Amino acid sequence: MRTGLIYHPDFLKHDTGHHPENKLRLTKTLEYLDKIGLLNKLANIPFDTANEKDLELIHSREQIETVKNAYSQGINLLDPDTPICEKSFSIALLAVGGVLKAVKEAAEGKLKNAFCLVRPPGHHSTPSRSMGFCLFNNVAIAARYLQKNLDHQRILIIDWDAHHGNGTQEAFYNDPSVLYFSTHHYPFYPGTGSSEEKGSKSGFGYNINVPLSSGSGDKEYVSAFEKILVPAAENFKPEFILISAGFDAHIEDPLGGMAVTDEGFKTLTEITLDIADKYCNNKIVSVLEGGYNLKTLPKTIAAHLEVLI
Repeated sequence: MRTGLIYHPDFLKHDTGHHPENKLRLTKTLEYLDKIGLLNKLANIPFDTANEKDLELIHSREQIETVKNAYSQGINLLDPDTPICEKSFSIALLAVGGVLKAVKEAAEGKLKNAFCLVRPPGHHSTPSRSMGFCLFNNVAIAARYLQKNLDHQRILIIDWDAHHGNGTQEAFYNDPSVLYFSTHHYPFYPGTGSSEEKGSKSGFGYNINVPLSSGSGDKEYVSAFEKILVPAAENFKPEFILISAGFDAHIEDPLGGMAVTDEGFKTLTEITLDIADKYCNNKIVSVLEGGYNLKTLPKTIAAHLEVLI
């Protein structure tokens, strides 16, 4: 079995103009992976677009209609950080479709694991609001899809993006079937993610935030994974692992304010693989979130992929 790659050239049609989240993040990554010989080690997985019912696993009908109709109504910003174009809604559906195909193939044992080189990203999108570069929450939808359609009930979501995944947290805050673990720069955009946000009702204790101060690097991140994530996963025993793989905590990223190196991201991936090996037959799907340095992002993704492969 091989590591799968989810990518489609139509992802480039989500035109955000002069914006940190732009198509060059993907094209530069593909060029680099090809240059170093990694691209031909990945299984390129064909997939179809998701449908609106898939979005409804997480998102409100009102939110879906808002994103669907915004551009035709003369709206090109869903919030100050989230530009859209005429094709953005259909491309967001395509991104979700790619992630759902990846989890299906991994859940059924047809792939060793997978990396989804998709855009727009997702983890800031709440069940009722698109924000922070994100239209729909790719990873959250995938978690519910696994539960509803693929008989995987305990889902671990690991989010190492520099920004807290407020949308993912909100989606599962009352839910003990999804363990959400996030390391992130705090206090920082979007303002959520304190250690006191632990979930509520039956979901209390299943939302684990590890807020880290500006400039935190490999030592702090690896410590959080080893001392907090590993024992939490041992108690939870996930049946599937999803990674919100934002690489803007990289030391050279212009937006993250953190100091993780390529080796640090490799170690985080290795720890995640160890958890997957122990509890869920290595079922992992990793989904691109942030990462905005066009020179370093391809190399960091390559480091992550080398471990997955």
